[in-house]
Amino acid sequence: MNTRLILLCLLSFAFTAEGFGQETLVPAVTSLHRLVTSKPEDLRELFLYSEESMPLVSAHRGGAGLGFPENCIATFEHTLSRTFAMLEVDPRMTKDGYVVLHHDSTLDRTTTGTGKLADYTLAELKQLRLKDTAGNVTNEQIPTLDEAIQWARRKAILVLDQKDVPLELRIRKVLEHDAESYVMLIVNSFQDAKACHEANGDLMMEVMMGDHKKVTQFDATGVPWSHVIAFVGHVPPTDRSLYQAIHDRGACCMIGTSRNLDTTFGALLETDRVNLRNQYLELFQRGVDVIETDLPCELAELLLRDQAVPPGKQRFFQAP
Repeated sequence: MNTRLILLCLLSFAFTAEGFGQETLVPAVTSLHRLVTSKPEDLRELFLYSEESMPLVSAHRGGAGLGFPENCIATFEHTLSRTFAMLEVDPRMTKDGYVVLHHDSTLDRTTTGTGKLADYTLAELKQLRLKDTAGNVTNEQIPTLDEAIQWARRKAILVLDQKDVPLELRIRKVLEHDAESYVMLIVNSFQDAKACHEANGDLMMEVMMGDHKKVTQFDATGVPWSHVIAFVGHVPPTDRSLYQAIHDRGACCMIGTSRNLDTTFGALLETDRVNLRNQYLELFQRGVDVIETDLPCELAELLLRDQAVPPGKQRFFQAP
């Protein structure tokens, strides 16, 4: 029974985007694949490594695509309309001290604004509209972190990257919402992992460790392995003993494919679907448990359509 949340892409979602400069209406979503972890112990059990585990996909920036902007609640709902999913998001600070979700430090690529996000107040940011991955303007606004955490309760697991938001503030936001059961933090150092655990022993984290030396160093922090997912890199290590060492400690291994396999997905899908599928499956065979991807729904369709939820995990999954 392992962390690998299943991703069943149950149906294909058709969407036609309007041209740049026009607002694209994002369809309302009512039926969601919900991940329900009601207490911190549930979250730890969901991500506990065991022989019964199954591959999991985490939606990088929420699973953006045509008609669906990055770090956008409508995009989260679209992803969950097609599959169960973790959602990785990017908090950033506004000029007046609020925390919003936005990947870049500047606004130009994904919004109708220009310049640095940190130079805008929340009220000013709410006047902007988000662009999808093709640059089309939608009717969606930049959400606050508070809005996203409130929305995610009894729906999804949120994974908060750091960007320019201090660890202490991210922790405080999770605790303000009593969200330890469904919000995880990405930490950039073992020192931060230790500080996070000391601040609240229920918080789960995604921790970077790409070699055996890092695994041994993490042992010395005193942070329980039950409270972490180990991110082993955007270039998956070939040393299978590294994955085994992490599994032996009860944790799952995550890698990212947004910078490599995801970039060739479209072309390979058209020309050699079998080879593409085998390349992703080889990662799981190597010891990967969780793939962070820009294409969560597409990978679910390609890899996991026929996967069943392990019996010990079924209570956490609520299909539409």
